[in-house]
Amino acid sequence: FGDKLTRVKQWTGSEYKDMLKVWLAALAPLLKRYPNHLKFLKSVTDFILIARSHSHTEITLHYLQDALHGISRNIHLFLPYRHNQSISKIPKIHSLFHYIECIKDMGSTDNSDTEVSEAIHKNLIKDGYRASNKVDYIPQMLRWET
Repeated sequence: FGDKLTRVKQWTGSEYKDMLKVWLAALAPLLKRYPNHLKFLKSVTDFILIARSHSHTEITLHYLQDALHGISRNIHLFLPYRHNQSISKIPKIHSLFHYIECIKDMGSTDNSDTEVSEAIHKNLIKDGYRASNKVDYIPQMLRWET
């Protein structure tokens, strides 16, 4: 990743996928004294990778359920880092518990990422900023039309 990692302010879908490939190996030495934290991260990684599959069977849904159990079992370890000590108001965490049902009802989630809209959004933001007078630019960007 070079120095890109220190400069990232917000992850794009591509950067997130690249990081997902290596984060367990990178974090394992740092979490040696926290094996359950590492198990949680492994469960999250497993869940993401399995959920992104192009098709699912009862076996892959079972693996997805196992990963979800791993998340449920260890998510409490991160509560001390939340200002309100709760995960109940995190929509992305809540949505995980509906994935299997949604996959059974609607099929795989492989085409439901935000990569294309992120790329378009990034360009529109840059164009909107360039079209502004750079002073109090946010309202100008919000009014800017392509």
